[in-house]
Amino acid sequence: MSAPTRRPRRSRLALAGAAAVLALLTVPAPGAQAAGSAPAPPLTGENLGPDRLPGCAAVVGSMTPRERLAQRLMVGVDAADPAATAATVRTTQVGGVFIGGNATDLLRDQELRAVQAVARIPIAVAVDDEGGRVQRIDELDGSLPSARAMAARMSPDEVHRTAAERADRLLARGVTMNMAPTVDVGEQPAGSVIGDRSFGADAEKVTTFALAFAEGQRERGLFTVLKHFPGHGHANGDSHRGRVSTPPLAELRELDLLPYANLVGPDGPLSSREGRDRTGVMVGHLDVPGLTDDLPTSLTPAAYRLLREDYGFDGLVLTDDLGAMRAVTGRFDLPEAVERALAAGADVALWSTGGEVAPLLDDLEAALAAGRLDAGANDTAVQRVLSAKGVCGRS
Repeated sequence: MSAPTRRPRRSRLALAGAAAVLALLTVPAPGAQAAGSAPAPPLTGENLGPDRLPGCAAVVGSMTPRERLAQRLMVGVDAADPAATAATVRTTQVGGVFIGGNATDLLRDQELRAVQAVARIPIAVAVDDEGGRVQRIDELDGSLPSARAMAARMSPDEVHRTAAERADRLLARGVTMNMAPTVDVGEQPAGSVIGDRSFGADAEKVTTFALAFAEGQRERGLFTVLKHFPGHGHANGDSHRGRVSTPPLAELRELDLLPYANLVGPDGPLSSREGRDRTGVMVGHLDVPGLTDDLPTSLTPAAYRLLREDYGFDGLVLTDDLGAMRAVTGRFDLPEAVERALAAGADVALWSTGGEVAPLLDDLEAALAAGRLDAGANDTAVQRVLSAKGVCGRS
């Protein structure tokens, strides 16, 4: 993509994100690190001292309502069309893009640098690179084993090293966020909706291997996302195809929710400590007796309260795909689903299906003005989004 002939004036927000831009543009290629040496920290102001990043409250306070709402959207893009991706970011200034499918054009030849260049605030570039059936750079950088295979054949230390090496490759291609690891607990058949995407049926084993995977990627500077809260491993179907139910909440607490309790609570190893956001949680589209009523978890305020209050998680929370999963699309069109998810407590609404973003932002602005979206909660969510991208620091 050719550079614009006229350089736009840099705003205060662009300056606030300059440190994060440096991080995205200076990641070494795979193999650049000397053998046996410790990985260099990401090049951000945070690593020069906490005073080098502006406070998130001040940054958000300088943004317009539309700019704030745009940061809460993660839009699916066509990886075969880098120019269209750049156009979407330039015209809407969304907070993130999600790269799914099998095309790899956007992940080649540093195409994502051109996308970052048109963003006034650095965007989150997300993939779901779990391994096995769900991975995105296998054609470019080799295949990653499934979670089940890793747990069966590797030690936690080996998983840690494997995940760190994979993070190097993702970062070198411009990816900043991985929707992995899966912390669903279960022993479904390998090819079922979760199946071999799970590390196993034992919650302690899932916790151990998920921690090894996440820490390996976090240490290299890649943001990780645990999924699918509150637990898809014992659900009675596939939420891609329709509404599904899990065991009652009381049973989930005894098994499926244990990895979250152990990993992301206030004292957990993947928690958000001192505003240092490195791991998020994805909320699934699940019907949970004792928690949900007529809506799936992704659209239910009680599900977000469970995560925030009962499990003490203060980091970034995203929805599962709102645009291509029948558990949601069977009842709601995309604009309504996005508004409901944000109002319920999601920081970020994710959808893979792309489409026109500007009309959706118009609807969200109207919802904010009318009070259907709480202004204070909206600002808090935007602070989490920006902190997760290294743009600012939360106190």
